[in-house]
Amino acid sequence: MWQVGHRVTQMGGTRGDKTVYRSLGLGGHLGGGAEGMIDVKNGKVLRVRPFRFDEKYDRTKIRTWKIEKNGKVLEPKWKSMPSPYSLAYKKRVYSPNRIKYPLIRVDWDPYGERNPQNRGKSKFRRASWDEVTTIIADEIRRIHAQYGVNAILMQGDGHGECKTIHSPHGQPGLLLDHMGGFTLQVRNPDSWEGWYWGAKHVWGQGTQGMYWPAANIVKDSTEHTEMCLFWGCDPETTPWGFTGQFASRLMYFWRDIGIKQVYICPDLNYGAAVHANKWIPVLPNTDVAMQLAIAYTWIKEGSYDKEYVATHVVGFDKFSAYVMGESDGVPKTPEWASPKCGVPEWTIKALAREFAKKRTSIAHYFGGGYTRGPYSHEPARMEVCLLGMQGLGKPGVHQHQMTYWGMPRMEGLAGTSFFNPEIEERLAIPTLSSIANWQESALPKTLVHTHLLTEEPLRFHGIGSIEGNVANQFMEYQFPIASKEGARIRMMWTDCPCRTTCWNGGNDTEEALRSEQVECIVAQHPWLENDCLFSDIILPANTYMEVDDIVTNVRQGGQFADVMLCDKAIEPIGESKSDYEIVYEIAKKLGYDKQVSEGLTTEDLQKKVFGYMGLERMLSWEEFREKGYYLYQVAEDWEQDSPGWRKFADDPQKHPLGTPSKKLEFYSERLAKHFPEDKERPPSPQWVEKSEMHDERLSSPRAKAYPLLLMSNHGRWRVHAQCDDIAWTREAPTCKITGPDGYKYEPIWIHTSEAAKRGIKHGDIIKIFNERGIVLGGAYVTERLRPGVAYIDHGARIDPIILGKVDRGGAINTIAPTGTTSKNAVGQATSGYLVEVAKVTGEEWDEWRAANPKAFARSYDPAAGLRFEAWVVQEESAQ
Repeated sequence: MWQVGHRVTQMGGTRGDKTVYRSLGLGGHLGGGAEGMIDVKNGKVLRVRPFRFDEKYDRTKIRTWKIEKNGKVLEPKWKSMPSPYSLAYKKRVYSPNRIKYPLIRVDWDPYGERNPQNRGKSKFRRASWDEVTTIIADEIRRIHAQYGVNAILMQGDGHGECKTIHSPHGQPGLLLDHMGGFTLQVRNPDSWEGWYWGAKHVWGQGTQGMYWPAANIVKDSTEHTEMCLFWGCDPETTPWGFTGQFASRLMYFWRDIGIKQVYICPDLNYGAAVHANKWIPVLPNTDVAMQLAIAYTWIKEGSYDKEYVATHVVGFDKFSAYVMGESDGVPKTPEWASPKCGVPEWTIKALAREFAKKRTSIAHYFGGGYTRGPYSHEPARMEVCLLGMQGLGKPGVHQHQMTYWGMPRMEGLAGTSFFNPEIEERLAIPTLSSIANWQESALPKTLVHTHLLTEEPLRFHGIGSIEGNVANQFMEYQFPIASKEGARIRMMWTDCPCRTTCWNGGNDTEEALRSEQVECIVAQHPWLENDCLFSDIILPANTYMEVDDIVTNVRQGGQFADVMLCDKAIEPIGESKSDYEIVYEIAKKLGYDKQVSEGLTTEDLQKKVFGYMGLERMLSWEEFREKGYYLYQVAEDWEQDSPGWRKFADDPQKHPLGTPSKKLEFYSERLAKHFPEDKERPPSPQWVEKSEMHDERLSSPRAKAYPLLLMSNHGRWRVHAQCDDIAWTREAPTCKITGPDGYKYEPIWIHTSEAAKRGIKHGDIIKIFNERGIVLGGAYVTERLRPGVAYIDHGARIDPIILGKVDRGGAINTIAPTGTTSKNAVGQATSGYLVEVAKVTGEEWDEWRAANPKAFARSYDPAAGLRFEAWVVQEESAQ
């Protein structure tokens, strides 16, 4: 028998006892993607498989979209296309690193010595839920009484499993806000840094600074685009964790209909390997030099859209004066750019001329390493200027966030998010904590470690929240806040414990988390990894397989849009609870359980989401419950939707932009007014060689010791810090390299010529390093990376050999710059910085073993990595 939802049908015996639906994406809040089906047998996950959209619907009665060009047809398939790690997620659910029960650090005594210096070194002992919730409640009362409510930092943001009711982030805010408030860790736009801090000043707000509106641009580009530049974009990697592999299918379609695909990136990435007509290898974080040279070629040869620039752009004269060298005496010629970006001048000229000749769009999936380095706002701004010089919004001229936006409009789907002010706090607050600044006391995520290591108050411009408007970037903030409620951080409560591995200054963060100032750190998470190791109390959260929920698969593009009931697949592993249930248990100890729950059950909230989405116009709750999902149809008139910025392109007076001038601003008067002395983000996009914040160019004296530029992108086999322990994917040679010691190391890509200089062979254990520390990895020697570059995916779990100095796990952000994007932009800068690579010597191994023998004695599973037992004292020992 096979059960789907509440309906039982006769099936073959290979599919288990029941099947439930699940959004397999790992984007987190309010919207999923990469739908899947979970087969369960004897209470365990049997398999994860692609979703059948016609499971409960007659495909002949569902109106779908179709895009045609040159005799080729693109239309939805009736089966979803999740990523390999989504389909392998059962190995994550049953990971040997799952936290089985509550833990307390063995040498942390809330009523005695706390030993903060031992965070990251000490093991943990088993505790009961009653013990840990009592201690946490007591700590909250004590901190409030002694320091005030804002002395508690709530870290509740970031990517995670797709859940709505049991959202993986922000749940502690439900309690702390009712108790008077807290300090909010404000999540920076961690995949959009350059767009957020740069592009917004050219074309207005956008979506995290990217092109918006972007309606129907997939169809328009299919019909009109002749060439697409995939600038720092890998459609075969980054979309996997959000929409699955539909972007891959679209790229094959574009290739078949003759759209030329040019990939501009330091590595021959997976998308380039199978789709590229041309690969242009550029040095990391030097793209703006190449972009300026393209603009120079157009201006010199008169090959830009002069009429469009005259009517749609302001500040072109000042922009042109810099590009042509009239303002600084340095023309930005291809010959000037070539030694900076590593691209031959004739290639730059050829690209510029073809760009001007062909209708060209530029594609990304968020931004990756292209917009996550020092001064990343400059290439982001410059890209908008290039598109503007060729008629942005005209047929075939767009910026794509591949398949995330721009797909056909669905009937009855009013928007791509159900978030609005009417939603109960129970659902709204966790989401707010990831996208907005909604507390008086707030601290950007990129500055948390700086605060903990600095006695003086911090002052900065712009809070950096993802949904923040452009004007916020001109506001000055102070932390702690200047009022009497201002307080330094004394307690941290995190449900996103990956600050050490996914943000800037990881080694400084490891030091900061051992600060005596922080008296208590609480982490809730399903897996014992990363920042959990620096906590005092660890609470076992469960996964999306272990809760009832509802997910709106409408926000992140793809073949279909749908709303899905997500029935519990299995019972919670060990003593784990959902992130919401954890907070509720603590709220009960503090007398706030009714405020936190609002008296609503899971089914109550499922019905409310059903209502928010307007589904009562489509079907009854009972039918929705029986089917388990609602599948939207494409709107009958979707082909008439105006694509992207077509209306602005046709008539900028009637359809103005959201900038002060209502046009594209190649020179920002607001930046000139608010930051007249800012040499890192001047009013018009420029090349920035170095500054007090960063000195990471090959022209730096530091390059003598660290002659390679580090490229760190979104990972092929994980989503940021998620999925680093899936045994099946770790078998892939580009996921992990097995060293002679049996340890699976993170691959460090290096060109054959650079490897030869250093005596490195494929598979050697090597170190990538600078003055900020050392990260170990396995040598991946390849021709798919240009010389002068070292490449490593970000997001690997930390495995410290020497805290703050040597990491074995491959967590590259431990040696990333601690500084922000630039002086007045509090984003992260975690790619495009100077490093060196070398073989690890026997003497170094001996030195490290002597310094920390416990690091080499930890329990280790070659298939999945570190085990739960590695950090937990055995029960008999504890007794």
